[in-house]
Amino acid sequence: MSFGAPAGVETLTIPHMLELIGVSHSGPIVPNKTSFWSKLTGSIASGLILKDISCEIPSGEVMAILGSKGSGKKTLIDVMGHRVNQGSTRGQILLNDVPLTLRLFQEQCGFVSKRTQLIDGLSVRQTLTYASHMTIRGKGALKRGRVKQVLADLALTSVAKRDVIELNVSEQKRLAIGLQIIRDPLLLILDDPTKNLDPLNTYFVVSILSNHAKKYQRIVILTMDKPRSDIFPFLDRVTYLCLGDVVYTGSTRMMMDYFRNIGFPCPELENPLMYYLCLSTVDRRSRDRFIESSAQIAALVDKFKVEGHEYRKYMATPLQSPVNIPLTAYGKASSCKVMTSLISRQFTSMFTMKKLFIRILVIPMFCALLYCFIAPVLDNTQNSLQSRTGLILNVLSAITFIGPAITAYNFASHRNRFYEESSRLALYRGPMFIITQIISNLPLTLLSVCLAATIVYLCTPLRYDDYWIERWSIFCAILWAIYSFTEHHTIAIMCFIKSPFMSTVTSIYLLCFYLVLGSTTLRSMLAAPDWLYYINFGNIYYWSSWTLHFNEFQYNEALVRTPFITDNSTMESCLANIIPGKCVFLSGNHFLDQRLRDVKDIQEWSIIHWKNFAFIYIFVIAMYLFNTIIYIVPLPASLKSKFRD
Repeated sequence: MSFGAPAGVETLTIPHMLELIGVSHSGPIVPNKTSFWSKLTGSIASGLILKDISCEIPSGEVMAILGSKGSGKKTLIDVMGHRVNQGSTRGQILLNDVPLTLRLFQEQCGFVSKRTQLIDGLSVRQTLTYASHMTIRGKGALKRGRVKQVLADLALTSVAKRDVIELNVSEQKRLAIGLQIIRDPLLLILDDPTKNLDPLNTYFVVSILSNHAKKYQRIVILTMDKPRSDIFPFLDRVTYLCLGDVVYTGSTRMMMDYFRNIGFPCPELENPLMYYLCLSTVDRRSRDRFIESSAQIAALVDKFKVEGHEYRKYMATPLQSPVNIPLTAYGKASSCKVMTSLISRQFTSMFTMKKLFIRILVIPMFCALLYCFIAPVLDNTQNSLQSRTGLILNVLSAITFIGPAITAYNFASHRNRFYEESSRLALYRGPMFIITQIISNLPLTLLSVCLAATIVYLCTPLRYDDYWIERWSIFCAILWAIYSFTEHHTIAIMCFIKSPFMSTVTSIYLLCFYLVLGSTTLRSMLAAPDWLYYINFGNIYYWSSWTLHFNEFQYNEALVRTPFITDNSTMESCLANIIPGKCVFLSGNHFLDQRLRDVKDIQEWSIIHWKNFAFIYIFVIAMYLFNTIIYIVPLPASLKSKFRD
């Protein structure tokens, strides 16, 4: 049984067919070089990029789209793949006589870009397995068989257990192709799949694609910059473009006859693919050559419009066997299956030595280093009150600086996969992506933060009394809330900034501003202006700092009339009320009263404390909801292009 169709399913007796009828596209001529001001004002130079493109390709064949830079080959495959973000398209693209809409493309077709983001931490087999769970509707045996078949077809069986970051360029290319063909798409479009490959691997990849097209009777379209002569037998059809016009499209085997008949025979021992590519390229070395080559190409275009119909319709390989119905025809995997697969994939990718070290041990190690500097000064003296509040600031700062870096390092590959899988395949949307991120990250973040909090709380030591377990739990919960806030604050920024480094820096700058503004450690709220006091109601660091200080200082008997240290490093008791420079604070309550506002009755502080503790998690939940919104809102075209390739 072929893996192209489940058992008991009838096969088709006619080939599938992709047809382009009079396809034209107008858009930005040089979109990558337009300035931000041009994009903002809409004053982008536009023009006709594709001009009346008509061609067809049946199942079981490979078609190469060839042309020099600026010929329109990239735009053509983007139009077919519904990846153009600007401009207008005219004409028809039909798949089996049905318009190839975005939804139909997502359901029945696949697109392999030049750079496909692979998630490090997963093996080749795991990568394909999770892809099968998220895209194929059926039982586990069908998916396991499909994964095994794809590994064999792409010659990846020998590296099935290897981590994706250990693959060479050719293996990464084949795995990227495997992520698309795992669900058996009827049409597969590839953007220069041989880029950066040596001649041997170029031959290998193209031969694999040719075998896939013929074995499963699928349609394969690819672009190439410099086609070699040894891949000529694997290309059933070829389309030459020049400045958006078709110079030739049709059977590769009839191409040489066509050009010979119109007076351009290919010299012996020449690579026909490159020879006719050069013939279809405007010569820009001088003005005279430019005019001469442009006139020649215009004549070739007009010639093909008159005489090219029979070549465009030519069936190079008649159908020899029935065509299997693609697996995509039986629907997608359920939303529940996609969600569980996402959680499993994200969680599994964390289990490498490097990632586990970064996720679990970096923050605790920093807190252990902090202990070495802070612990010696945390005695029960007047100085200790300032040292304790400084320790709180240092812990908050540590999470503020380290949290965004850890998040950006681990989240970047998942974000790029999200844009590929949500826009190209419509497998899931932003809310599901954010929910699965929260669930999969929860165990390791809790472990890391609680370990760090334990080091700080028990080793320094902070307040240790009959209720220390409750206070330690509050300390852990607040630090985890801050970490979760910084994590999703960075995730929100990474929706707009591609670079993990720049996302980290931007997030840290903003979070430091929140910290400086809201931390009661850096300044007393008692003397703060009203605008600063009220604006901090919307700052998670204000409520976190307030609660941590309350947890440490309120009714702390060890801080009642603590002694001061004299110039001779001896201890003297504070019997008087306040001695400037020596006995500054009567107790922990007095310290809090000097730093906070609007707390007149000390008996009400316990109620306020628990309200503030609950309020901290409102910020965390609000950040979760904010991310679900921004990851579902359609991105502007200029931002989409950053994450698409």
